Amino acid sequence: MADRTIFERIIDGALPATIVLETERAAAFLDANPLAPGHTLVVPREPYERLRDAPAEVSSSLFEAVRTLAPAVEDAVDADATTIGLNDGTAAGQEVPHLHVHIIPRFEGDGGGSIHTAMGSRPDLSDEEMIDIGDRIAAHIE
Repeated sequence: MADRTIFERIIDGALPATIVLETERAAAFLDANPLAPGHTLVVPREPYERLRDAPAEVSSSLFEAVRTLAPAVEDAVDADATTIGLNDGTAAGQEVPHLHVHIIPRFEGDGGGSIHTAMGSRPDLSDEEMIDIGDRIAAHIE
C-alpha cells in the first residue's frame, strides 16, 4: 500500500490543520506554509494525483468548493484580489501527489505577479503552429 499523502492525513484528522470547509467530496484548509494570510488549499477527499485522474463529479465538486471559498477567503483577510492556481504534475511544481487548488489572497503592492509570470519565456508561434496545436488538442478530447 502506498504511503498516504499529507492531505489524506489532514482529512482523516491524523495531522492538525485549520479546516475551513468540508463537503462530501472536498476539504479545504489553510496552507501550513502560506504565500499570503488566508492562503487556502482545496483538495478532493480521495487521493487523485492529477486533475485528469479525478472523475468529473469529483472535479466539479472541487471547483464548486473553490468558487464558494475564493470570495470568503478574500473577504476574511480584506484582500484586493485572489490568484487561484493548480500545479498539475511535478513538472508544473506540484509537490504533494494529491490534486489541490491554491486560493491565494492578493494585495495591492504585494510584489507577486500574475499567472503569466509562471513561465520564464513565451514561445513565438506562427498562426499555422497555433492551428496545428489546436487541432491536436481537439483530437485528444475524450
